[in-house]
Amino acid sequence: MSIPRLPLGPAIESVIDFLVDHFAFLTKAFSKVTGRGLEVLEASFALLPPWLFILLAAGLVWLVSRSRGVTFFSLLGLGLIWNLGLWPATLSTIALVLAATCLAILIGVPLGILAAMSRPLARCIMPVLDVMQTMPAFVYLIPAIPFFGLGKVAAIFSTVIFSMPPAIRLTCLGIRQVPPELTECAEAFGSSRWQRLVKLELPLAAPTIMAGVNQTIMLALSMVVIAAMIGAKGLGGEVWKAIQRLQMGNGFEAGIGIVIVAIILDRVLQKAGARWRS
Repeated sequence: MSIPRLPLGPAIESVIDFLVDHFAFLTKAFSKVTGRGLEVLEASFALLPPWLFILLAAGLVWLVSRSRGVTFFSLLGLGLIWNLGLWPATLSTIALVLAATCLAILIGVPLGILAAMSRPLARCIMPVLDVMQTMPAFVYLIPAIPFFGLGKVAAIFSTVIFSMPPAIRLTCLGIRQVPPELTECAEAFGSSRWQRLVKLELPLAAPTIMAGVNQTIMLALSMVVIAAMIGAKGLGGEVWKAIQRLQMGNGFEAGIGIVIVAIILDRVLQKAGARWRS
């Protein structure tokens, strides 16, 4: 016995075609602004000689983390990347991760605040986040191509969509975990909703929000590697190139570069979150 097949795939294609046909002006504007911003960011990074960039990065790591171990690891790790000849690809990856993470946080944190303040909105957003977090990462590359074509802007779009859920979910969770006694106390002193949010809830929720930002950066870094399949280049592009040419050594070198960048960002954000909490 056979049952009729649901036309789910054709329906999704129709929706994507409709959006591409009627909202192309928005995607073109986003592509133009984002592409130009990314070019400026990469060019500003490339202005500095590698040794100066490494020293400045180590200084920034020390200022944020106050950890000798993390600072020393940053010096050694970035020096190794330079020595392996992966410096331009690393700068491209860092610029792409920064751009995608900033966009994901700018969209995700306000959405998380709104979800914490409105239970009906939270009931609508959370199932969508569940779907976004369980969807295979490769699927996010599919809608990016018709909207933005191949290249870095499409990679940023798919990276933002993939990495945004932790920022929304943990922002909402952090605000909801504020003890109700403190909220009632603030209300008793006549605080407005905005004052409660800015002066009480957001400072108390800051460590949880920082954990969400950390996860967003890690997911963005992992997605940048996958997005090399649609022209993101950078370290992910080096890995993808090595796979296509069966150059195992080059692939592992680029993979080590990605691990070094991920460890530096993760440790710095963890130390910053711990200092904030204390």
